Amino acid sequence: MKILVACEYSGKVRDAMRRRGHEAVSCDLLPTDTPGPHYQGDVFDIIDDKWDMMIAFPPCTHLAVSGARWFEQKQKQQKAALQFVKDLMNAPIKHIAIENPISIISSHIKKPSQVIQPWMFGHGETKATCLWLKNLPLLRPTNIVEGREQRIWKLPPSEYRWKIRSQTYTGIAEAMAEQWGAKPLPYQSELFNGAAQY
Repeated sequence: MKILVACEYSGKVRDAMRRRGHEAVSCDLLPTDTPGPHYQGDVFDIIDDKWDMMIAFPPCTHLAVSGARWFEQKQKQQKAALQFVKDLMNAPIKHIAIENPISIISSHIKKPSQVIQPWMFGHGETKATCLWLKNLPLLRPTNIVEGREQRIWKLPPSEYRWKIRSQTYTGIAEAMAEQWGAKPLPYQSELFNGAAQY
């Protein structure tokens, strides 16, 4: 499959898909952290390039409820961020996954299809992560582990804290590649319907 991994600079999901034989390309305004096919620029420059699947990680800066105390001053930015998510959801791509933490996407656009945690995929940490899915099955846990540490929340201030917080866990990237990278992907669903939470 030809897969676009939107708003990803780490290359984790891109590379997990490529290891399974897919033509995966990451895209972000930032350069990629790891060598591999990467488009540095606006995702909408390449959104119409006949992708079979898109897995998108839109920036959560103006969306995540963890920043609710600043919402009053961020209404313009929030509106733009929500429109960006809507445009990703409406992309002309058959299989789409949108990933974000607990955010105002749920109240302003629609409830997520699923909420997952890193500890369901081999990482002993908590970080509630929402998935909005189109023509994709719910992500099945692959390695439920002990430990419920809030490592991300406890990270000390640093120049790169935002970058560490935003990276996809390797176990989740591998699960996406293993479960959604099936050839052919047999799943059909209504557009972003259903809701499940573990």
